[in-house]
Amino acid sequence: MDEARPHRAAEDSLAALLTEHALGYLHSAALRTAARLGVADHLTAGPRTAEELASLTGVSAPHLRRALRLLATRGVFAEDATGAFRLTPAASLLRSDGPSSLRTAVVMLTDETFWKPAERLEDTVRAGHTVFEEIFGAPFFEHLARIPQAGEDFDTGMAGLSTSEDDAIAAAWAFPERGTVVDIGGGCGGLLRRALVRNPGLHGVLYDREQVLRDHTLDEPELAGRWQACPGDFFASVPSGAEVYLMKRILHDWDDEGCLRILRACRAAMTTGSRLLVVDAVLPQGNEPHPGKILDVLMMTSLDGRERSAQEFHRLLSAAGLRLTRILPTASTLSVVEAVVEAKSA
Repeated sequence: MDEARPHRAAEDSLAALLTEHALGYLHSAALRTAARLGVADHLTAGPRTAEELASLTGVSAPHLRRALRLLATRGVFAEDATGAFRLTPAASLLRSDGPSSLRTAVVMLTDETFWKPAERLEDTVRAGHTVFEEIFGAPFFEHLARIPQAGEDFDTGMAGLSTSEDDAIAAAWAFPERGTVVDIGGGCGGLLRRALVRNPGLHGVLYDREQVLRDHTLDEPELAGRWQACPGDFFASVPSGAEVYLMKRILHDWDDEGCLRILRACRAAMTTGSRLLVVDAVLPQGNEPHPGKILDVLMMTSLDGRERSAQEFHRLLSAAGLRLTRILPTASTLSVVEAVVEAKSA
C-alpha cells in the first residue's frame, strides 16, 4: 500500500477547496446576474428552461443556463432532469414581490461600490485604510450623494436587507409601554415601524438626512399621529429626552473616532432613564464562521468601518460616558447592545 496516498488525497481535497475559495467571486457575479434579470420572478408560476427564461429576459440561453447551473450547486435554484430550473427556498428570496425579498439587497451588495474596493483589499491592508476615494474620487457617502443612481440603489438595497431583520430585532428587546423612541440614522424607518406596530403606546422619531426621510415608510393608518420625521446630523446632535434611542447598522460604518462623535451626541441627549440600543453584528471569539466577519471586511474596504466584539463595544461605549448593560441576540445575524448613561462617581 502506498502510505503517501492518504496524504496526497487530503492535499488534493484542500487544493480543490482553496481553488473554490479563490473563484468565489464568480458565485457573486452569477447571483447578481440572476437578481438583475429577475429570474426568480419568471419562475413564480413554475419551472422554466434556460431557453424560456432567456426569451423572457432577452439574454443568451446557453450562457444563462451555465450561470444558473453554478448557482444551483449552492441551493440557489435547482435544475431538474429535463433542464428546467425551479425556485428553491433561497431563490424565492430573490423574488421582487416577496415579503422578505432580498433582490435589491443582493444588487446593492454586488454593486461596484463594494466590488471594486474589495478587489483592492490588498491595498487597503497595506495602507491601513480604505482606498475607496482613490477609486471613485470621493469617500463612500459623498460618492452616493453625488451619483443619484448609486445613492438610490444603496437606499433601496438597505431597505430590502432590513425587511428580513426588523421584526426579529423589534421582538428581541422589551420596549416600554409608553414613551418616545428615536431611530438615529433610521433610513426609511423599517425598524421604527416594526417597533411602533408591536408597541402601540409608543411615539417614534425618525432621525436622518432630509433626502433620506423623503422615502420613509411610516405613513400607515395604524401609526397615524404616533411619529414624526426629524432631519439632522447625528455627528452634531440627536433629539433629546427620549426613553429609547435606536441605532441599527450605524456604528459599523465608522472608525472608533467617528463612533465616539455619534455616541457622545447620544449621551448628551439621553437622560438617566434612557436606553441606547446599538443594533449591529457582535463578533464571537474563535474561528467559527459568522456573517459579521464577512461584513467586517466589507466595512474595511469601503468605509474604514468595522464590526466589533463585545469587548470592543464595551470600551467604545465607556469612552463615550455610557455603560454596556447587556447584549441580546436576535433571530437575525444582528444583536442588540443595550447601554445606559454611566453614573458619575462621587
